[in-house]
Amino acid sequence: MERMIECVPNFSEGCNKHTIEAIAQSIRSVDGVSLLNIYPGEGAGRTVMTFVGEPEATAEAAWRMTATAARLIDMRLHHGTHPRIGATDVLPLVPVSGISLEETAQIATSLARRIATELEIPCYLYEAAAVLPQHRNLAHCRKGDYEGLQARIDSNDPAEHPDLGWRPWDQQMARTGCTVVGARDFLIAVNFNLDSSDTEAATSIARAVRESGWHGQPGSLPGTKAIGWYIPEYGFAQVSMNICDRSRTPLHRAYTEVCRQAEARGLRVTGTELIGMVPMQVLSDALLALGGSTQGYDMKQQAEAAARLLRLDQIRPYIPEERVIELAVNKHKA
Repeated sequence: MERMIECVPNFSEGCNKHTIEAIAQSIRSVDGVSLLNIYPGEGAGRTVMTFVGEPEATAEAAWRMTATAARLIDMRLHHGTHPRIGATDVLPLVPVSGISLEETAQIATSLARRIATELEIPCYLYEAAAVLPQHRNLAHCRKGDYEGLQARIDSNDPAEHPDLGWRPWDQQMARTGCTVVGARDFLIAVNFNLDSSDTEAATSIARAVRESGWHGQPGSLPGTKAIGWYIPEYGFAQVSMNICDRSRTPLHRAYTEVCRQAEARGLRVTGTELIGMVPMQVLSDALLALGGSTQGYDMKQQAEAAARLLRLDQIRPYIPEERVIELAVNKHKA
């Protein structure tokens, strides 16, 4: 079986096309790596890219893109609605085939050490690569966002410090921020669009569904994280969710539950925005669960049918060959 890992970096830039393309080009510059998707979000101030390849080549591409982002993005000037602490904010590696999560975590640790040493960007290690138990949670690594990062760097509590490359706060760190590097299984990043601009309503729904809940009361969707926000670019509020354990909460369950919670508040989910890419199984499962059929349909047709049921094209066209991992890899090889 071919050894392959996926990298899904998030950059703190959603508007500057030249910066986004320069980062993308640094990924393309590595042989054996396929850049499958670029997903910019102007309102979130964030771009998500997805690329796959042989583990060592993918790690090299990840290092090059981090160096480019550090050169072109100044965090002192950055604004956006999405939590972030660095130019290359979060850098997860995901095992795809022929490699274990534990081996992927070792590669992530080596990559973070190189970023901290050669680029002088301090790194937190999260998920399967975490050194400290509390750092497994991405939210803890990004606690306080960029605006609170200096206080954490200068804190007397070692648990607040990056795992690699810690030093006193300086202007170079102020420019690049820190990067969160780790290894994890597939994560589904999804936003549910509401027919309202009410951020408080979106936040209320997020608190009701996310695993951590609110004020000690757990939410209805295990294995999820969620926040509510308003995106000026779109003109409506969203429930923004990470499905960290799709075995406990598949996409279709999250969709129907957020719809139920919205209706209870007199609102409606008008569409779904998938960020980055997903495995085909996610959409096939959703298609069946929402009343569709997979019989006699190829992967592209199944993805298109699922997209209609989930209303994935409200914000922009949903093109399966660019958003489903298996279809994108096949297209790239063709």
